[in-house]
Amino acid sequence: MINIEVAREAAESTGSAMRRFSKKMNASGIVKHIKSLKSRARPLSTYKKKVAALKRLKRTADYERLKKLGKIKVQPRGHR
Repeated sequence: MINIEVAREAAESTGSAMRRFSKKMNASGIVKHIKSLKSRARPLSTYKKKVAALKRLKRTADYERLKKLGKIKVQPRGHR
């Protein structure tokens, strides 16, 4: 754990000390790390992975079938 201290100088205002503290916090990366932990998602279950893979396979098979029948126009990839 990283401890961050900011001592208020003699002629320094409280707002200025708070600004220095928040700059040090942002520079250390603590805030970014804590926010990433807060919004972390659970890993998918094995069942959900299988269902997603089956859906993906079906969707690609349908796309390939329609492309082969000429119902989908294939755009060439490259520069615009």
